[in-house]
Amino acid sequence: MSSTQHETQAAPAAAEGQFEPKIIAFCCNWCSYAGADLAGVSRLQMPTNFLVLRAMCSARVDPEHVLRAFAKGADGVMVLGCHPADCHYIGGNYRTRRRIALLKMLLEQYGLDPERLKLEWVSASEGAKFQSTITEFVKTIRELGPNPIVEAKKEHEAERAKYGH
Repeated sequence: MSSTQHETQAAPAAAEGQFEPKIIAFCCNWCSYAGADLAGVSRLQMPTNFLVLRAMCSARVDPEHVLRAFAKGADGVMVLGCHPADCHYIGGNYRTRRRIALLKMLLEQYGLDPERLKLEWVSASEGAKFQSTITEFVKTIRELGPNPIVEAKKEHEAERAKYGH
């Protein structure tokens, strides 16, 4: 989906003053990305405020990618991979599970709610699961509100503008 389509579809909710979160979904090439494709081909209804980024394996999603997504304004980040024992790279998803647990602890240290990061296993045949996972995560992030890092940056910039710095 182009950014213009995304903005057009998100515009009615923004016009009503409702917070619309920005979600980044890292999907493994072999299972989750195909599950996302199946959800789209099946025309399952989903929120439109997420961006899918394809990785060869969920284990290839570096913690720095997740932290950078939050720093650049993402309100929530999802990492979706193959089910345990079904990884095309043998044990990639086991490494991912450990990394996500550590990242959640790190996010807490930065003052972010660990619920803003989600790990889920979605296979290629689970388009409906992809749709429900996205829908539930967007709902969770809406309840949490905007990314506090972005809000703090806005306040800081407004303060600087106020004093002409």
